[in-house]
Amino acid sequence: MTKIYGTGVYDFRRHRVAEYPVGIEALPQQPSTPQLPENPSESKPGSNFPSSITLTEIQRDRLTKIAAANWAKTSDAVSKEPFSAELVKEIYYTELTVKGGRKPVPLQRVMILEVSQYLENYLFPNFDPETATFEHVMSMILMINEKFRENVAAWICFYDRKDVFKAFLEKVLRLREGRSLTIAEKTNYLLFMINAFQSLEDEIVSERVMRLASLECWHSLSYGRFQMELCLNENLIKKWRRIAKRAKDATKRGESFDPTTMIEAKFLRNLIEEFLGVLDSEVFPKQQNNEDNSIVDANEYEEVDDAAVLYCERFMEFLIDLLSQLPTRRLVRPLVADVAVISKCHLSALYRHEKGKLFAQLVDLLQYYECFEIDDHKGRQMTDDEVLQAHYKRLQAFQLLTFKRSPQLRELALANIGSINRRADLSKKLSVLSHEELRDLVCGKLKLVSKDDPWSERVDFLIEVMVSFFEKQQSQKEAINALPLYPNEQIMWDESLVPSINYSGEGCLALPKLNLQFLTLHDYLLRNFNLFRLESTYEIREDIQEAVPHLLAYINNEGETAFRGWSRMAVPIKEFKITEVKQPNIGEVKPSAVTAEVTFSISSYRAQMRSEWNALKEHDVLFLLSVRSSFEPLSEEEAAKATVPQRLGLQCVRGCEIIEIRDEEGSLMNDFTGRIKRDEWKPPKGELRTVTVALDTAQYHMDVSNIAEKGADDVYGTFNILMRRKPKENNFKAILESIRDLMNETCIVPDWLHDIFLGYGNPSAAQWVNMPDLLETVDFKDTFLDAAHVTECFSNFEVCFINSDGTESLHPSPPFRIRFPKNLKGNIHVLPGYEKSTVTSDSEASIPDDQSDKEKLLVEAYVPPDPGPYPQDQPKQNSVRFTPTQIGAIISGIQPGLTMVVGPPGTGKTDTAVQILNVLYHNCPSQRTLIITHSNQALNDLFEKIMERDVPARYLLRLGQGEQELATELDFSRQGRVNAMLVRRLELLSEVERLARSLQLPEDVGYTCETAGYFWLLHVYSRWERFLADCAVNKDKPTCVQDRFPFKEFFANTPKPVFTGQSFEKDMRAAKGCFRHLKTMFGELEECRAFELLKSTVDRSNYLMTKQAKIVAMTCTHAALKRKDFLNLGFKYDNLLMEESAQILEIETFIPMLLQRQEDGYARLKRCILIGDHHQLPPVVKNMAFQKYSHMDQSLFTRFVRLGIPYIELNAQGRARPSLARLYNWRYRDLGDLPFVRENDVFHRANAGFSYDYQLVDVPDYHGKGETAPSPWFYQNEGEAEYVVSVYMYMRLLGYPANKISILTTYNGQKLLIRDVINRRCLPYDFIGPPHKVATVDKFQGQQNDYILISLVRTRFVGHLRDVRRLVVAMSRARLGLYVFCRRSLFEQCYELQPTFQLLLQRPDLLALNLNEVTTFTDRRFEDTGQSQLVSGIEEMANIVNYKMHQVYEARIMSQQLNAYLEPVPMTIDASEENGLQNPETSVHTMDDDNLTLANGADEDMPPSGKSKESTQPEASTNGNIDMPLQNNLNVETDVELQGDDINGGALENSTNDESKMED
Repeated sequence: MTKIYGTGVYDFRRHRVAEYPVGIEALPQQPSTPQLPENPSESKPGSNFPSSITLTEIQRDRLTKIAAANWAKTSDAVSKEPFSAELVKEIYYTELTVKGGRKPVPLQRVMILEVSQYLENYLFPNFDPETATFEHVMSMILMINEKFRENVAAWICFYDRKDVFKAFLEKVLRLREGRSLTIAEKTNYLLFMINAFQSLEDEIVSERVMRLASLECWHSLSYGRFQMELCLNENLIKKWRRIAKRAKDATKRGESFDPTTMIEAKFLRNLIEEFLGVLDSEVFPKQQNNEDNSIVDANEYEEVDDAAVLYCERFMEFLIDLLSQLPTRRLVRPLVADVAVISKCHLSALYRHEKGKLFAQLVDLLQYYECFEIDDHKGRQMTDDEVLQAHYKRLQAFQLLTFKRSPQLRELALANIGSINRRADLSKKLSVLSHEELRDLVCGKLKLVSKDDPWSERVDFLIEVMVSFFEKQQSQKEAINALPLYPNEQIMWDESLVPSINYSGEGCLALPKLNLQFLTLHDYLLRNFNLFRLESTYEIREDIQEAVPHLLAYINNEGETAFRGWSRMAVPIKEFKITEVKQPNIGEVKPSAVTAEVTFSISSYRAQMRSEWNALKEHDVLFLLSVRSSFEPLSEEEAAKATVPQRLGLQCVRGCEIIEIRDEEGSLMNDFTGRIKRDEWKPPKGELRTVTVALDTAQYHMDVSNIAEKGADDVYGTFNILMRRKPKENNFKAILESIRDLMNETCIVPDWLHDIFLGYGNPSAAQWVNMPDLLETVDFKDTFLDAAHVTECFSNFEVCFINSDGTESLHPSPPFRIRFPKNLKGNIHVLPGYEKSTVTSDSEASIPDDQSDKEKLLVEAYVPPDPGPYPQDQPKQNSVRFTPTQIGAIISGIQPGLTMVVGPPGTGKTDTAVQILNVLYHNCPSQRTLIITHSNQALNDLFEKIMERDVPARYLLRLGQGEQELATELDFSRQGRVNAMLVRRLELLSEVERLARSLQLPEDVGYTCETAGYFWLLHVYSRWERFLADCAVNKDKPTCVQDRFPFKEFFANTPKPVFTGQSFEKDMRAAKGCFRHLKTMFGELEECRAFELLKSTVDRSNYLMTKQAKIVAMTCTHAALKRKDFLNLGFKYDNLLMEESAQILEIETFIPMLLQRQEDGYARLKRCILIGDHHQLPPVVKNMAFQKYSHMDQSLFTRFVRLGIPYIELNAQGRARPSLARLYNWRYRDLGDLPFVRENDVFHRANAGFSYDYQLVDVPDYHGKGETAPSPWFYQNEGEAEYVVSVYMYMRLLGYPANKISILTTYNGQKLLIRDVINRRCLPYDFIGPPHKVATVDKFQGQQNDYILISLVRTRFVGHLRDVRRLVVAMSRARLGLYVFCRRSLFEQCYELQPTFQLLLQRPDLLALNLNEVTTFTDRRFEDTGQSQLVSGIEEMANIVNYKMHQVYEARIMSQQLNAYLEPVPMTIDASEENGLQNPETSVHTMDDDNLTLANGADEDMPPSGKSKESTQPEASTNGNIDMPLQNNLNVETDVELQGDDINGGALENSTNDESKMED
């Protein structure tokens, strides 16, 4: 694998960390460990709550004491005990092994050891491959597995001693030799191998483990299978001969070299045989031998070894991983087929046992991958026709063989292929053979399995092998087309497919994984389809469980289910009937459409909820539920054992899509098709609503077939609840349909991107220097601010400035055109920040060879033509001085191919993206660009900056729901752009009329765009040509242009005179500028002509989107929802730019690449520009299992980085003080600071009232408590909440603006607690109010503020902050001040967080205040701590705040007395009352807009009432103390901002505005 630049040795494999409850079964009582009070207390069995272990108990724990004495690195300099192998052995057997039960490790003991850095500080530093014991190696394996379970970097600690790590891997591979492992040890060993094969991008791992899947493993194939495989793959014969030659050469040299004894030859075969042994004899310990080999009822076996079942499930996962990645699949698949693993699993008792349900699902998934439609050795996807032909060819050869060699099978040999396609038919035909004949056929003639295989004695096994090999497999397309898009009740509550929230990562699931590589595009789409479908199923399930209980179902007197309650999202159905079932389409069995009508009443709802139900519209998804209540409520015991559907009485769930909705009178509601004209619309009548819905045809066919074939109940007659979902969360069907449509299309990805997308080939193949059709000369327009800027950005070149005529330019000035040398392909490193994809050092990538002469770079400084005489003709200019790295990104972005830009916090990602679009528009004006972002906010930020560049507004279009949030005067929605074009048409036509008048021509030429076009040709252009001809003859007359210019009268209204009459050249340039103005005007009119011809708004807006707009912007969700519409309209684009691409799901990144139909079998896409930061948080996936097991939170951007695809990393930040940036810039390759943050005074001034600009504040237990969890995973820490709010109040009392302060935390529970503390302590006082935001770190990604207070909450385990990406986000939100409140003793121990916490802990861990500073103004520099006072804790901080509050009240009383004396009028509490704190010597003055923060500071996270949305606390009684100032402050918003900021805030505001130019 190529080196991944910008990552150091960071392990990208998994990052998401979460907390899980640890039940008592995770801690078996070890006989050798005395149960002293030292051991932590556990939660009760079966409890949903996390164990109640506290930090104190962890510190008293035996393992913690051992760690402190032997390896823990703490601030206490205590000498450590020497390494003891006996200690490792004792810990392994007393703490790390389990006795019985399903779990392979005692999870909590492993967690404590792993957090204490047992691996990093003790096991690996003291690992000696010669002397290491079995227990030492297994302990390391367990620690690595735990890191993977926790989703933290697992291999990072091995990079310093790579040779030792290789020896460790060798030791692991030979660990099983001559030793019998327990079933738990086998499972842990297997899990390590799974994790290793999932880390193939990591060189130190892949180099060794990939040899296990090399050609050497074929030494263990049976001879028949070996011959067959070599015949089918002739190119492998040479490789095999090379292996044999090595053995011969070794023999000649007298060395004993037997390739069959190598570890690679037998490793996988031995693992498989070990698994088969466990499956056969250990799963059911008391299983009686089945002498006649007949199939018995598996459920008769009562005793099941759960640990053996887990091992079997894990082994299936292992084989699935090997077969689902092409590098391992190629040579392992014959091995799996040779042993007939799948057939043996099908015939095993576990496959049919109720406890083997997950195992059976995994076997089916393995079978799917074994039969996958791919040419293993060419890596090419096989078409449906090729698969069918291969099947026919195989059956035909088999028939020919049986015709010649097996007279008993003459009937099979002469049968048509259709009659032996199916499993049952083939089994019946083969049943005529005796056991010996069948064995000879399978093992001798066909060589499908070895004769030595003991299973070959079983007839059912031989038939299973034959049938599996020859039966026709259902194609992937058929399978996905037959799959219902809506989940039903069977899938919804299947824990193997849709696990509940408390998935701990200990078991495996029947889910596909998103790996680094995919077999084919179909494989990629299918995995994403299944995962996205199941993720949405989980969310639907949660909604059902929330809505149904509120309806309070019961049995009425007639014995039917009725409802006595109500639910916002669900309503009882009055009537349901199926109205139409259409005939199937040709070649299909399911109906082409099924429609039904559902009637329900909204009489029980209030107006707000009625309006929500009335807002249902076409294409919304609803769910039909059938609930049958029980006569008697379940007892507590029954309820505890019952499944969720049993508790709810839920019988079935079916999805449907709305076609139309009508009111009680049958009038159509919410019609957007134009059937109802706007002036005919009437509000809905009555309380009954009838919805016409389209049912899922595939599900309907399955249900009807079950009724006919199995006598199942008719579910469609039992529906009694209709459920809706929130519109924003209910878009899953459109995305699933998009994926399914892509499955049925061909050639969907451009050829230049195809292999890279799947993860194969040269990682830099799609880099611009390797692409054809490069732009040789690029006009950079306003990118460079001056000539020095160009020289600075191309320091590796000898920059030569020339004029347009080729002469040297002595005083070059922008704009510039740059001609790139033709041999640039050989000099990838010449562009700063651009990295070679080959393995080189970082220095090689950017520093030129001193000995070689610098290559010349020709830069043409040209004079742009005069744009026109009016101010609006002047182009908008860029003012950002781009860094050399940003210039590298811009150059890459405007050239064809794949560009990846990593933008660390504050490095100007958005500015770079906007300049790429700007330069691209001017160099390729005919091309269209699509902009995609994850959030509306990011899209709006990008769009607002585009409008500040020289791109005409008429070419910009913003699609989707967030357009109304754009802070611009112009409307960029489709409707807004159409209206703007129509208004512009009228303006231009009036200008044409004025031009006609100036030429003494009839004004009716400006009647339509068409007549204006004729006018241009006949009168305007002809006059211009005559003028040019005259001027060509009279060049020597300075006044020639002024005298002869034909449109002088039209341009008489310019701000300045157009002509001077002194210079022919200057006047001619001005004349050409005037003509350019006219040409642009008539060009715009030609574009308006389509809007004149098209009459309907829909046609006009579609034309605008598909033809007119050059830059179209939308969110990834909108792109996925509307893909079908885009295809139908013929939407086209050449370039794709994606912002926030590291926060977008793989499939939501993929779909926007495919919003257009292919042209002549080729994809039109020329450029793909991905901008993001994989070091920050990934896409949000709600279900932990899909994150942890399936890696669904992997973005395409992160996968490309892991694959080693070259990228550009922006390397100068303009957000934070350099000192603050040090807390996170270690995570990036070379992140420096812009001159702005190094030089601007605001970044050098200290934070008034604080000794330091950042600090870690240690928060001890508060009232004897640290973290608490009122409900599972809902963590709170009251001490930190009180402390953080006290510091916030202290800042407000000093005069810090509230909208410059944000409070962040790592858990939702703490966020709500802090809001409640703010409600209680801050909102009653109008001079404090709420901060700008109280949010979680995850939600605050992409935002920033001047001052950030962070609460890390946890005191037991570090929790999900161990994900370094979350740490980077948390540390990079502040510009001027960052104060972290946490438990020092916990976080200083965390290995992953060391670089940041070592910096934080260089300062005191008690909050250091400067109490002499009583306002926000200070001359103190940030390096100077001043007279610092350390705050001992929460109580002292509260006392300081109370004292300052007392000062405020005294100042207020004085102010009121003064006002009463000067002007005895009725008092109102005004902003002017907040006196004294900013400047005690001056008269009445405010420190800030105190409650105005509700308008310009607080946002939706803190509603104006001060009550958090989720909070259930009663609202503080604040009437009169808040309401009046709120009203007054809102009226004096401008004054307050000026007053509050005139001391320090003004500088902050200015710095923010300046900085926004360089920051995203």
